[in-house]
Amino acid sequence: MPRPIPAPARSTGATLSRFPAALLCLAVSWIHVQDQGGFPGDKTPHYVGVGYYLLEATGVLAALLLAGAGGRQLRPAGWLLAAGVAVGPLLGFVLSRGPGLPDYSDDKGNWTEPLGIASVVVEGILLALAVTALLAGAQAARRLPVRSTASGVTSRSR
Repeated sequence: MPRPIPAPARSTGATLSRFPAALLCLAVSWIHVQDQGGFPGDKTPHYVGVGYYLLEATGVLAALLLAGAGGRQLRPAGWLLAAGVAVGPLLGFVLSRGPGLPDYSDDKGNWTEPLGIASVVVEGILLALAVTALLAGAQAARRLPVRSTASGVTSRSR
């Protein structure tokens, strides 16, 4: 049976980092709305525009999960989404400015665009928070005592 993703540790640091991380998720979404020229935007080719929409929606969803909508059970999903909200555009930044993307050369070689730099900084901080919280949650899950149930299935008590 697959083991569920552990919740981040309940330390004050992990709890307090949820709210800045939620704000950073919203900041990533806002930066990308600005970069596409507002909403609905005009990024071409089509797949880049769709990627922006998916990123923006995922950033809002991750922020809601981290801020507490849905309770403690959904926070690991929020942290995983937050990590994706950070990694996706970081990868897009490097690919679009380095080797380039198919049918998209607008940003090739444009490493110092101010909005791009702001995005990289926000995403880097968000990624650090998400990885730290996920690692803390995994460590906390390993420390939980294992108990046997009447059916012989073991589970970790919380």
